Amino acid sequence: MRGSGRSRSDQSKERIWLLTRRPRQEAGSVKFESRSVLLSCPTPTLSRNNMAAAAAGTQGMPTWERKARVLLCVFGLALSVYALHVELSRERNPDYRAMCDLGESVSCSKVFTSRWGRGFGLVQFFVAQDSPLNQPNSLLGIIFYTLQMGLGLLLSKKAAVFLVLSSWVSVAGSLYLASILAFVLGDFCMVCVSTYIINFALLFTNLKRRRAIGGMKEKAG
Repeated sequence: MRGSGRSRSDQSKERIWLLTRRPRQEAGSVKFESRSVLLSCPTPTLSRNNMAAAAAGTQGMPTWERKARVLLCVFGLALSVYALHVELSRERNPDYRAMCDLGESVSCSKVFTSRWGRGFGLVQFFVAQDSPLNQPNSLLGIIFYTLQMGLGLLLSKKAAVFLVLSSWVSVAGSLYLASILAFVLGDFCMVCVSTYIINFALLFTNLKRRRAIGGMKEKAG
């Protein structure tokens, strides 16, 4: 067919031109006048605008905050996973010796397998010691650092408040366990002390983040 050589755009323009012709009564005869119709298609700038808005939203955040959060959370996750490995290995084999067991008074496995190594030593007062609710502290640490990393990606005021509150809880737990470590067990646990330092650093990071997001909301409002 000869007409098949025309492009779709030409055919569409012809249809639009025919549809926009309207009759005009003039001197007993009917004439047609045509109107030109300009059709504009929306340009794909929505995604660009969203990207620009997202970039503008992070301008008020400290430049070091995201890198510091990722570093702290990854380090905390690694320590928590290692602590869980040591505890499970010691339960299967009482003669298991971890790399962090350097001496009688410097032993992380001694701390992990104590009653304070599960549920902060407090959950067992409410449930049985082998209850599913009485989980190792290291497993709680894995959940905590995962939430800290995931919620840290959100520029939300509610997320920032939750991060700060959970950090305060972790710091309180760190102080409690540090006192148990020093005055009850009389032991020095390098893994435990490292997680305490990470928790304090995350609290500082989250406080800075909350203040920055609060300033961004005030400017936007």
